[in-house]
Amino acid sequence: MPIKIPSDLPAFDVLTKEGVMVMAEDQAMRQDIRPLKIGLLNLMPKKIQTENQFARLIGATPLQIELSLIRMTEHQTKNTAAEHMEEFYRPFQEVKDQKFDGLIITGAPIEHLDFTDVTYWDELTEVFDWTQTNVHSTFGVCWGGMAMIYHFHGVRKHMLPAKAFGCFRHRNLAPASPFLRGFSDDCVIPVSRWTEVRQDEIDAAPGLTTLLGSDEVGPCLVEDRAHRALYIFNHFEYDSDTLKQEYDRDVANGTPINVPINYYPDDDPSQTPQNRWRSHAHLLYGNWINEIYQTTPFDMNEIGR
Repeated sequence: MPIKIPSDLPAFDVLTKEGVMVMAEDQAMRQDIRPLKIGLLNLMPKKIQTENQFARLIGATPLQIELSLIRMTEHQTKNTAAEHMEEFYRPFQEVKDQKFDGLIITGAPIEHLDFTDVTYWDELTEVFDWTQTNVHSTFGVCWGGMAMIYHFHGVRKHMLPAKAFGCFRHRNLAPASPFLRGFSDDCVIPVSRWTEVRQDEIDAAPGLTTLLGSDEVGPCLVEDRAHRALYIFNHFEYDSDTLKQEYDRDVANGTPINVPINYYPDDDPSQTPQNRWRSHAHLLYGNWINEIYQTTPFDMNEIGR
């Protein structure tokens, strides 16, 4: 939450430059409070697991959050009970007349496909364009982030020669960013993908700023201010055992897979994996929620105008 101090106090400029959340007294007096309406467009096959992961992160702030679960209209999931989908999810075509303070678009296990070969690509691009008029801030995660940055900027995803799989150290490239308040100079983030976006192609696209990046697995968190969006290509939301589940599944299926790097103690899969990203995960999503809280209109009809 922000600290309220007079805007002419010297500390105001000092703290602002350091990335500390400050609010001028006149701004605080104008501020109204209401629940924040956050949508989760869930493209993952294990819907309930993904719901839990993101709800845990966005629900950890002192603000009141109203979470809405959204699915692609025609796509039918095979991994989650139809009763669950019917009771808790609404298709995009039924919510597109609504406004949202924030929207999370998850990843999807379809990296091997060209974007245009995805069965729901046309509707997903409709979602992307819709965020510009109906969503105050959008967070694209992994494949969802790659799809957004491709749609808005033409930045392509590239197949990797081997799966990037494990926990990799990332550098804080923008310490004064409001989304990285409280972040260390570096942090560990789970990675599980067959594709990458490249930093030189991000640099060539106007208006994009890389906030977190890794020497080993490339750019991770990118801000797109013009489209009020963040794109993250790795998985702060993962539970402690998510990479283990993926590894055990591939081993059981006979799929060639390396032991996830820097995940198990001594890289020994017989040991219990260690979670070394949870605190930064809460920081990032808490900062995103707080930034929405600071900037979204009180009148939701004004979102996107």
